[in-house]
Amino acid sequence: MATIRTLDMVLIDDLFGMGAGYVLNFSDRTFSAFFAEELDIDIDHPRYRVEGTSKAKRLRFFLKNCDPQLRVRTLLALWEYREHDRRRRQIPENIPDAHDQFHLLIERLGGKRPGTETRPVSHEPISVFDESRSLALTQQLLEVSRLDPQPRGYAFERFLKALFDANGLAGRASFRHVGEQIDGSFELSGETYLLEARWTGPPIGASDLRSFEGKVADKAAWSRGLFVSQSGFTADGLAAFGRGKRVVCMDGLDMYEMLARRLPFGDVMARKVRRAAESGDPFIHVRDLYG
Repeated sequence: MATIRTLDMVLIDDLFGMGAGYVLNFSDRTFSAFFAEELDIDIDHPRYRVEGTSKAKRLRFFLKNCDPQLRVRTLLALWEYREHDRRRRQIPENIPDAHDQFHLLIERLGGKRPGTETRPVSHEPISVFDESRSLALTQQLLEVSRLDPQPRGYAFERFLKALFDANGLAGRASFRHVGEQIDGSFELSGETYLLEARWTGPPIGASDLRSFEGKVADKAAWSRGLFVSQSGFTADGLAAFGRGKRVVCMDGLDMYEMLARRLPFGDVMARKVRRAAESGDPFIHVRDLYG
């Protein structure tokens, strides 16, 4: 692979806002977290501080001295973060031909232009979920509903992990990250989804949705979120939450209908995500997705 040139670094400085020692809108904490989560790199290590301690100086040194494949991966991850943040905050592009210049840089460094590898899309419905597993999960969900309020939330999280695992989605139980609670996660079509699960209480409004969106946005650029609320969501809350977010929603009726109709969870999520991408709406009922 080609080495990185001074002209390349000038473009990288411009694209990623590296004036005055900054990199995009990263704080010191989120910069460290980005490298740890995206690349499994400790960017705070003294080896990257040879030319200075600012975020920009550490990044420049890292790019000039890292493995060529890792250099391409890093630039692609930063670009994905940049583009997501720009769309989310509706920031206009101020660099002429930014996309073309970046894509040419990636190709010159030995990488592939973003978007050239596409996944096959199937328009056929996935076969129904295994009946015995569906019945077992339905029974587990009914048992959760009979519990007292205090243990019910944890039991609901365990049910959701069992649902993910039964669908082969590598479910993870709840965990803490930098002082915040995440109710779980799963993988679907190469994407990592963080989970927010609520059983009790009134329907979810905009403040809870925004809080969860903030957790998702603070993680890796490809992370998405699933908010499961047994009691549903308020119409006003969904409207105020807005469109074009990385969070999709599912309520209790969705859950029961999915199990009753033996619909694979992965197929349900794929349809929810596609409809959200097409319409901007984070919550579409399962009954509206399948008719």
